[in-house]
Amino acid sequence: MAKADGEIVIKKYANRRLYNTGTSTYVTLEDLATMVKKGEEFTVQDAKSGDDITHSVLTQIIFEQESKTGNTLLPISFLRQLISYYGDQMQMVVPSFLEHSMKAFTEQQVQMREQMTKAFGEPLSKNIQTPIQLMEDQVKRNTDMFHQAMQMFSPFLTPQPPKETKKAEAKDIDELKEQLRNLQTKLDNL
Repeated sequence: MAKADGEIVIKKYANRRLYNTGTSTYVTLEDLATMVKKGEEFTVQDAKSGDDITHSVLTQIIFEQESKTGNTLLPISFLRQLISYYGDQMQMVVPSFLEHSMKAFTEQQVQMREQMTKAFGEPLSKNIQTPIQLMEDQVKRNTDMFHQAMQMFSPFLTPQPPKETKKAEAKDIDELKEQLRNLQTKLDNL
């Protein structure tokens, strides 16, 4: 794909069409989602003003992915918590925390894949964690890291989510555990 100054530039026109200046073709949000999955870096500019609107276009891609697949990545309880941070003193901390968490999760995906390869290549031993254990460990580490970040900025007040949020989180975790158990059963049957 052709790049301008080492970066792909997508222009968004008033008619909502997206134009890839590197390939001289019109693209869709689905095309941009594919580019992201391939690891291709790009910026989106308003064709008239030249403003960088990459953030809003990526947010639009997430919205479309969440609504069309039926397999959401963002639980309702997470979305509610995220919305509650807008305008809050923690708003400036949340982006770097989320970025760090996603980086750590991506790195741990590699470890999980290695564990899965070992599990299929060799009989399971006591040293190899199941996918459920790996996911539970990751969730616990992310939660601990989040609480530590919160305490840094509010040492005298540890935010406690409402009881409804706790119940929703517990339900989401239980559903995730059940899905992982089903996956483990299918893998064991293979």
